[in-house]
Amino acid sequence: MKILLIEDNSAIAKQIEEFFSGNQWQLDFASTARLGISLALEHIYDVILLDLNLPDGDGLDVCAAIKDRSDVSPPILMLTARDSFEDKAAGFHRGADDYLTKPFDLRELILRCEALARRPLLHQPKSMCLGNLTLDTKSKIAKYKDNYLTLTGIGYHILELLIKAHPQPVTRSFISHQLWGDDPPESDALKSHIYSLRKSLDKAFGVPVLKTILNVGLKLELPQEDFQKND
Repeated sequence: MKILLIEDNSAIAKQIEEFFSGNQWQLDFASTARLGISLALEHIYDVILLDLNLPDGDGLDVCAAIKDRSDVSPPILMLTARDSFEDKAAGFHRGADDYLTKPFDLRELILRCEALARRPLLHQPKSMCLGNLTLDTKSKIAKYKDNYLTLTGIGYHILELLIKAHPQPVTRSFISHQLWGDDPPESDALKSHIYSLRKSLDKAFGVPVLKTILNVGLKLELPQEDFQKND
């Protein structure tokens, strides 16, 4: 997972970083409200850990700013010594998704981060359909009519992004960011995965359905009869 920690206490930040490294999680660190907001708006994080006492602003204001201005609203877990009900209520009312009072057990912090990262999955449909193309979002299997598509894990993820965006195109930079965040492979791996996905779709449909829109990106164009049969 990719985590943003907004915390001005360097000792606490170091403890969290060392503990998270055992899970191979990526941790970005900001010691000020200004930098924290900037990173939160520039990158996509699975969870943001936010201290309330920052040298250049109150964490409540930082939380509200991130929630109001972010294109993809990230889960925010507040870390603070303020433990009264009124303090917790103020945090939740400003947009916090969870609250952990200091001092805390780092093992509990891990569990809470994992729980927050799973929350977006709670309201996901078990299947997605576009015409006669169906994705099983639990088993990560794609099927066209009665035929299963041969897809890699990344190929499935790209297809899911294309279906969610349909009928709009999806840019290659957006796909790359969804797959690898800010650390894409040095080689042109995306081009290879798109080629493989296109071959699988062509085989299943019998006609090209993954279209390249010049200077824009990729989109799915399924045969019109696929939709007529589902009316």
